[in-house]
Amino acid sequence: MTIAGDSARVEARRQRGRAHELRRQADDAEQRAARFEIAHRTESETAKVLAPLAGIGFHLLADRRWPGSKTAQVDMVVVGTAGVFIIDTKAWRDVAVHDGRITRGQEDVTDDIANLADLAWKTEAALAEIGLPPGEVHAVVALAGQKKVHAEVASVDVVGVHDLIAHITKRGKRLSAVRVDALLTAVLAHFPVIDGDQQAAQLVVPATVLPRDTEPLIDLEELQDHLLDAVLDAPIEDWMAFLDPTQAKLVRRNFNGPARIRGAAGTGKTVVGLHRAAYLARATGGRVLFTTYIRTLPAVLHSLLERLAPDMVDRVDFVNVHAFASQLLKERGVAFRIDALEAQRAFADAWNVIGASSPLRAPRFTRRYWEEEIAHVIKGRGLTQFDEYADLARVGRRHALPVEVRQAVWDLYETYSTNLRERRVCDFEDVVLLARDAVRDRPLDRYDAVIVDEAQDLSCAMVSLLHALVGDRPDGLTLIGDGQQTIYPGGYTLGEVGISLAGRGVVLDVNHRNTAEILDFAKQMVADDQFVDIEGVDGAGDTVSAVTRSGPEPGVHRFADRAGHDAALLARVDEVLRLVGTGHGDIGILTATNPQADKVTAVLDAAGVPSVSLKNYAGKSTDMVRVGTIKRAKGLEFKQVLLPHVPAKLLADAPDTESVAARERRELDRRELYVGMTRARDGLWVGALGRG
Repeated sequence: MTIAGDSARVEARRQRGRAHELRRQADDAEQRAARFEIAHRTESETAKVLAPLAGIGFHLLADRRWPGSKTAQVDMVVVGTAGVFIIDTKAWRDVAVHDGRITRGQEDVTDDIANLADLAWKTEAALAEIGLPPGEVHAVVALAGQKKVHAEVASVDVVGVHDLIAHITKRGKRLSAVRVDALLTAVLAHFPVIDGDQQAAQLVVPATVLPRDTEPLIDLEELQDHLLDAVLDAPIEDWMAFLDPTQAKLVRRNFNGPARIRGAAGTGKTVVGLHRAAYLARATGGRVLFTTYIRTLPAVLHSLLERLAPDMVDRVDFVNVHAFASQLLKERGVAFRIDALEAQRAFADAWNVIGASSPLRAPRFTRRYWEEEIAHVIKGRGLTQFDEYADLARVGRRHALPVEVRQAVWDLYETYSTNLRERRVCDFEDVVLLARDAVRDRPLDRYDAVIVDEAQDLSCAMVSLLHALVGDRPDGLTLIGDGQQTIYPGGYTLGEVGISLAGRGVVLDVNHRNTAEILDFAKQMVADDQFVDIEGVDGAGDTVSAVTRSGPEPGVHRFADRAGHDAALLARVDEVLRLVGTGHGDIGILTATNPQADKVTAVLDAAGVPSVSLKNYAGKSTDMVRVGTIKRAKGLEFKQVLLPHVPAKLLADAPDTESVAARERRELDRRELYVGMTRARDGLWVGALGRG
């Protein structure tokens, strides 16, 4: 039976429930409105704080869409000479950072921060398409109303909003104005406008750049031209840190084991390795070892890293292989004594007791040939038994040695080793072998990655030592080099070291450094060159698919005497200094030997031309001509290169009666000339003495 008034009671309850739900929705809407009002105030505050950056060429993009999202937005993106900054403003109070976590009162908000880090990481990958190096995209959380706050959480900088300008500008001028314009085009496409709200998509400042389309304003070919032009007139050190889009993507590439980056001269291998060192240090959070054979190159590379990734300088160790081995032995308490002069005497004593009838005394060989055989072939591999040497393929050495000659070499090696022990000294090859054995006995757990530049110049034992530091871990070992630029006798293959690339090899084939004329001229030195690459295959050098620049034809200038040669050398220096954008510091004068370099320095000093030896050059821009050997110039570049004191016979055709050993030496010397010539970016001068 229905009780009177039941329907009215039910309706009353329904209406009260509806009223309660409406009040709840109203409260929610009020809270959302309040949050949006706070967001509006905080974002407006951020925009006002950052507005002065417009006066120094920065671009501020407000309320852009979060890439890949239909609703999420990015508060502010700043693009300028200091890089790209993705800024999220938070009206947080009671913020604390501890052990890499960030809390807001009792709430852990680290995941909110991590989302911004992911966005910066993906943006960096997208901007690699236009050649932006890793490390130039930064995620920033700005705490509204606060100042003198700075912390780092999940690679995101947490700063007070009033610290933003100082935080951005402290990085200095990292990018040229032309490059910033190209970068802005890409950023506008990556962070699109928010549909239905064109006002929110407006650039805050400056008003001179207002693109709205997601289509690029310039095509990739035009962009490449802009990027090249932007650095051509800058000091040569700026050019040495330049990346093109292909190189920038390679910097970030992940490999599941040891990898190799190779390519002909001028294709940017060293600069890719340098940027990759910064990238891996940042990605792993650990330390990276960047090493090479050349003693003076690490200081130059350290200086360049200060320019391109100052925040990673303390996480990358630049040291040549011999210095690294010595430091390791000292840390481990292994006793050794290096004395180059005593080592030379030890070899001389061993050589002098060889009889005149020994096959080692044959006219087609020289004492130097056997010194190199012991250093690079026997000790370079750490051979300990004659049987190992008797069966060795001797990669990189042209002259076949029958077993009786090898026995004579082994006898010379053992006598030399005895002499070293009696003198209680080591040679440099011994230091490497001692370090290799020390790491085998007790692994060194210090580095997350090792990058080896000019890997073709290292010995088998050196590569074995470096491989032992990281093993076959992903992205652990990166070998960079070009077999065509091998300038030391002997060689090795990765198979001898137990390294398998398994398809993890990349070839760079676009030459940005040299003009087409310089490259064609240099190729004459290695036109008939054959060598065994470290991957174990016979090669004639990697090809270049494109050369992006052209210039004047190089030439050989022949002189009968030193006086005419030196006068022409000074005239050439004076000539290139009159070129727009070329200073003393853009000129490299490279020789085969240190005594020749000393003679050049004396000529420059007498003429009042400031110069600095490559022995002392550390990658800093100075208005002084660089002078040194071609070996020390490996990995370096110069706008103008002068190669004086070149023997004319080295530029002529090989004599028909040349021995195999002499031909090997000639090919090494011509490869060295090739290396010297390809250091030149804009101009090349070769001074030849004597008859061809």
